[in-house]
Amino acid sequence: MTSSLILACLWAIAAAIVALLPMRQQFPPGITLLVSAPFLLIYLGRQHNVWIVLFGAFAVISMFRRPLFFMLHRLLHSKGEQT
Repeated sequence: MTSSLILACLWAIAAAIVALLPMRQQFPPGITLLVSAPFLLIYLGRQHNVWIVLFGAFAVISMFRRPLFFMLHRLLHSKGEQT
């Protein structure tokens, strides 16, 4: 198993552990995981093919769907308020 796959498995385990924390304690480690996800996906892409990266991206979006939808919602609505 390559180092990128090992890191991806450890990332998934860390995300599952963060999900077990109370909601107010999830924010700092959750943001860290969310920020590190694109770098991990790029590393996966350099060592493997696009299908592994797509599977990893699907996993990240699945785990962080609510924060990502919230950020997208804020981004779309903040642009409308500035004009």
